[in-house]
Amino acid sequence: AGIQRLKDFPRPFWLALFVEGTRFTQAKLLAAQEYATSQGLPVPRNVLIPRTKGFVSAVSHMRSFVPAIYDMTVAIPKSSPSPTMLRLFKGQSSVVQVHVKRRLMKELPETDEAVAQWCKDLFVEKDKLLDKHIAEDTFSDQPLQDIGRPIKSLLVIASWACLVAYGAYNFLQWSSLLSSWKGIALSAVGLAIVTILMQIMILFSQSERSTPAKVAPGKPKNNSESSEARRDKQQ
Repeated sequence: AGIQRLKDFPRPFWLALFVEGTRFTQAKLLAAQEYATSQGLPVPRNVLIPRTKGFVSAVSHMRSFVPAIYDMTVAIPKSSPSPTMLRLFKGQSSVVQVHVKRRLMKELPETDEAVAQWCKDLFVEKDKLLDKHIAEDTFSDQPLQDIGRPIKSLLVIASWACLVAYGAYNFLQWSSLLSSWKGIALSAVGLAIVTILMQIMILFSQSERSTPAKVAPGKPKNNSESSEARRDKQQ
């Protein structure tokens, strides 16, 4: 129902789907590799196995009014540190390279099963693309395009910063916290508590601390093979 309401949405929109469904960690990659091996699927090296149910639902409901899918693959150059929440709060920049490919919606298969397989095949291509980036530190031989910093985003952030600073200044004047040593001490303690809580939240936001995915047990190929295995064990 939510996707159908987008059909008459009055403004242009993007629907962003992270088809892997979770953050990438080495533990989750290992689980995905074990699962792929048990199911006879291509074993991933740089991506997780996509969870296609949401993608299939989005395609089936938006096919008539969304013209294209932008397939985006993100990688960090070897010379650049990984972007983290802590680096963002410190104002430290990182370089991120994004490979974008426009895929027309009308070129996708018609059935849900075929769309799901299309998505899985797409992630096999992403895996190879990331192999190239790891080896050559670039996605392709084409020159990189620096998109710069959008002026609109800068204006939005600056406006919010001024609004928050103005509100904080008025609050301090109203409360008279900085007019006495007791008020200054309370302000310092409150600032320290907020800083500690932010550090804790940042640490828990790191992908390495997320719970690794559990591997689904492999299913036997057919009943005859399992019955033969049971007979072998009995003998």
